[in-house]
Amino acid sequence: MNYFTTIVLVIVSFYVLLLTIVFSFQRNLLYHPSVGNYLKDEVTNEPTEIEKVKITTVDNINLVAWFYNKNIEKFKTILFFHGNAGSLENRTYKLNHFKDLNVNFLIIAWRGFSGNAGKPSEAGLYRDAAGAIKWLKSKGITEKNIILYGESLGTGVAVEVAQNKNYAGIILESPYTSMVNVGKKHYPLFPVRFLLKDKFENYKKITNISVPVLIIHGKIDKIVPFAMGKKMYQLANEPKFFYSQEYGDHMVDYDEKLLSALRKFTQSLK
Repeated sequence: MNYFTTIVLVIVSFYVLLLTIVFSFQRNLLYHPSVGNYLKDEVTNEPTEIEKVKITTVDNINLVAWFYNKNIEKFKTILFFHGNAGSLENRTYKLNHFKDLNVNFLIIAWRGFSGNAGKPSEAGLYRDAAGAIKWLKSKGITEKNIILYGESLGTGVAVEVAQNKNYAGIILESPYTSMVNVGKKHYPLFPVRFLLKDKFENYKKITNISVPVLIIHGKIDKIVPFAMGKKMYQLANEPKFFYSQEYGDHMVDYDEKLLSALRKFTQSLK
């Protein structure tokens, strides 16, 4: 065996080893129950007047959740699906603003997050979402009074849940076309399509949504390219709205302009 052949075999063996490691530990790369480095630093106090509840999934996992009931009879309820990192506390800067939008809200922590049992996966997160919707319905909140809100990874859950349903509307913050496409951006040397277990194929599902859609995306998003948000908007059915933030990164800033866009959208829903 000559020197060149030896080098090639070493490189191939090393690459195969890397593929094996990435495949085996891919969910550790995708899901980060501890705080990710791109989350906001503003971890403020828990929103006042929230009710801490437990939501049980169909596979008997109890999820930590916060429920804010401003007025179930009068206002719609945002069901918030958070991203792939951190805890409920990392979203307090958003939740505190929700209280000014004349809405109720329920935010759940995914399995494996915030001390919950279980391990996150695409199928598991869909079960978590189904459990949250069932819980809201047990409170007398119907689909037409629920606004689905997906943040980053959570947009994949919101899009899945919204298909062929009659929710009040859906808000997608920093949405991706598919996790495969995001993976290709961050891991260009790997055959992501063949390795990835949790694909979250939003681009295939968005066309099955007929309720009003608001897409929010920061133009300098370093995690999910702004172009993916624009593509999701192009694929969405009417009525649809797009809010871009010039200086917004992956976690957009909840400034007055964004809050105005959220208020206008939520108030427009019938």
